Amino acid sequence: MNRFPRLFALLAMAVLAGCGKPEFSDAEKKTTASLALSALPPLKADTTNRFADVPAAAALGATLFFDAGMSGDGKVSCHKIDRQFQDDLPRAVGVGRTNRRTMPLAGVAHDAWFFWDGRRDSLWAQALAPLENPLEQAGNRAAYAHYIKARFGERYERIFGPLPDLSNVPANASPLGSDAEKAAWNAMSDAQAEDVNRVFANIGKAIAAFERSIAPPQTRFDRFAAALDTGIQAPQGDDALSPEEILGLKLFIGKANCVTCHTGPRFTDGGFHNTGVPAVAHLPPDRGRMDAVAQVEADPFNCFGAFRDGDAGACGELRFMVKAGPGLVRAYKTPSLRGAATRPPYMHAGQFSSLEEVVAHYSKAPASVEGVSEIHPLQLSDGERAALVAFLKTLAE
Repeated sequence: MNRFPRLFALLAMAVLAGCGKPEFSDAEKKTTASLALSALPPLKADTTNRFADVPAAAALGATLFFDAGMSGDGKVSCHKIDRQFQDDLPRAVGVGRTNRRTMPLAGVAHDAWFFWDGRRDSLWAQALAPLENPLEQAGNRAAYAHYIKARFGERYERIFGPLPDLSNVPANASPLGSDAEKAAWNAMSDAQAEDVNRVFANIGKAIAAFERSIAPPQTRFDRFAAALDTGIQAPQGDDALSPEEILGLKLFIGKANCVTCHTGPRFTDGGFHNTGVPAVAHLPPDRGRMDAVAQVEADPFNCFGAFRDGDAGACGELRFMVKAGPGLVRAYKTPSLRGAATRPPYMHAGQFSSLEEVVAHYSKAPASVEGVSEIHPLQLSDGERAALVAFLKTLAE
């Protein structure tokens, strides 16, 4: 066994720890400050959702978010509030088991694209997709409209205006549902379909208003970064990082190149990347962003659709999105690393059970099963890998 890589890492930590005064270059301090939560800009107004910042809409959205009655079997609600709004499972479980991991929601309103593959282009359109997915909420559009009218009619109307007459709308109907639900939907008039779709869109807008309020919490890293930004080279007490954690930070923003994609205060560039993550043997082929382009274009609730508030000037992302090319194959959205240490497993289908496995993957950089991976071998020592893991844990404390 070669002990030199481990010895090198230990010596590096010793140098960093010298007299308790690790040194940061101006460039390192600038990059560290850019990752701090204090650098997170205020949320931009969502002009596609004029209810996005209406407190009553957010309150209704919160009610719907946690209401098990919003699922087909009356037993499933969205995410778990005490688990960073995800479920700790390799692949999400609703009415059935899906093929992908639940993504956390803290700070999600800053994103331009949603889900692992970006198949929705707004927070409110994202909120609608699980409702009709047969493996998640397993509901249908007409049933949701009736449910809102029966249980939340007064609250809905105070926010969105009068509900339509649903007396002749079938109890169950959807363009995406079972054969019976599709037949019922096709038998409806255009005006009835428009009414149901409007109520359904407003459900998404209310849930999105709530989700905009979910913000990432301050961490030990943020306290360290704030102290470092004031000129303190070796923050103490609750603001301190250990020598190993500092080495991990320096690797993260330096040699390991993690900051290339995990950038900014949320530790994500919001983009889509093929990083050679292995497929899961028993799951159907998953081509990531490649397959999502057609889905977001076909979504009637996308930014070009009839249910967007405001004008099409807000639709730049959709208008100029990359629609084809080898870079889309098995490309998935960069997840935020905030809180990641407390929510294994990792990757879009829970392929890795620990942060150690994740760091080992990026260190070795195996070839992608399809397309071309963007990452290259880093050849990190055991000590450097451990230091990176130690640093990542500061984003969850």
